Amino acid sequence: VYSTYTLMTLDSMGKRSLEEMSNQDQKTEEPMDVDQPMSATRGSLLTLLSRPSPFANETGALPMGEFEPLPKLTGATSDLPATPLSSSKVLVVGAGGLGCEILKDLAMSGICNVHVIDLDSIDVTNLNRQFLFRQKDVGSSKAKVAAAFINERCPWMKVTAHHGMIQDKDPAFYASFNVIISGLDNVEARRWLNATICGLVEVDEDGDPDPSTIVPIIDGGTEGFSGQARVILPRITSCFECSLDAFPPQRNFPLCTIAETPRRPEHCIAYASILEWPKQFPDKKMDKDSPEDMKWVYETALARAKQYNISGVTYMLTMGVVKNIIPAVASTNAIVSAVCVGEAVKLLTFMSQNLNTYHMYMGSQGVYAHTFVYERKEDCPVCTATVRKITLKKDDSLNALMQQLCEGELRLKAPSMTTTSKTLYMQKPPALEQATRTNLDKTVFSLISAGEEITVTDPVLESINLALSITFID
Repeated sequence: VYSTYTLMTLDSMGKRSLEEMSNQDQKTEEPMDVDQPMSATRGSLLTLLSRPSPFANETGALPMGEFEPLPKLTGATSDLPATPLSSSKVLVVGAGGLGCEILKDLAMSGICNVHVIDLDSIDVTNLNRQFLFRQKDVGSSKAKVAAAFINERCPWMKVTAHHGMIQDKDPAFYASFNVIISGLDNVEARRWLNATICGLVEVDEDGDPDPSTIVPIIDGGTEGFSGQARVILPRITSCFECSLDAFPPQRNFPLCTIAETPRRPEHCIAYASILEWPKQFPDKKMDKDSPEDMKWVYETALARAKQYNISGVTYMLTMGVVKNIIPAVASTNAIVSAVCVGEAVKLLTFMSQNLNTYHMYMGSQGVYAHTFVYERKEDCPVCTATVRKITLKKDDSLNALMQQLCEGELRLKAPSMTTTSKTLYMQKPPALEQATRTNLDKTVFSLISAGEEITVTDPVLESINLALSITFID
């Protein structure tokens, strides 16, 4: 709080002319003390890398290595000599609101060798918070534009862009990185990435993971004024799949409600995108990143809403329903990205203790952050090798088992099932799917032998196989 004297002084200074202030300065006999320029006194990560730390990585609850201070270094972080930061290779998954902040923080931290992958193109609605993009970039690849912007603004950076789906890259691509930072905005992509990285880990005869095959994942996510960051050490800590129960399934609307009795603006948007689009454009797949396609959906939904006296249909809501967009706030992205990159720095240099393992930020009614250990799930299909036990009735069909796998806690998408002696059902190729389709109506009891396990594969589990042990009851 300013005092009355301070306010009066500021007020009087505001009334003085520039000439009066110059004349007053010339009359001053003693030289003024001038602070050194910020560039001369400002510290950087070099300060932390070149001195011992009482909080080194090996002192924490989740040690990954021993910190060895480098010889005393000076200069800016961007001028780093050969250090764990400048020589590491980091992958950023997603170049949206969170990804832009992560790339900026990596550049400011001196982590030079960065790859970024994203499938999306830039939409005009991204420009209010995804600050690496400009109006001229609308319609262009997010990954390519973000990489070009960082490389031009920060000459010490070497950001390589990959425009495409994360599923298009083979496991060797992901194994080549020291750390992976995820800024994905949907659960299914995060499940796939988690399963892929966990599948890279090699274990010995005792089931202990080989540290050299572990690629840490730092998973960040935001929703409005809330956010989270977590450190995943595959096969050591809990993985993303262990916490799947914390993410409610995506809400779907009954088709009868959409078609006949819409009551909410979301129903009108779903009507336009699900029912009307195939009628108007039977030979064209909707491009969710196309402004023209989204404009058509918005206008069709708006006309539907007016017909039923429903208010609230907006272009932003249309984008949110069609693309399942989570509301984003720039400040939340900035906070969560800082946590993510801070954890990456610690994992690469061992200069401080790692997050163990989950950080939650809530900023809707103040600033509150909470850190806790997210425990591993004993029967996690991804990070544990245990056989999952399922109880079925003797008259339950294979199709009923499939529904249980898809709609139950596992939330699989397209499971295929085999045993050591036969193929029960395969989703692909089409010829094999057709050949095994008849098994769906048969009982599981008739298809497997006593004590025989079923091996399940699914796209969200990537290369990881799930083993089922079935117990039958009358």
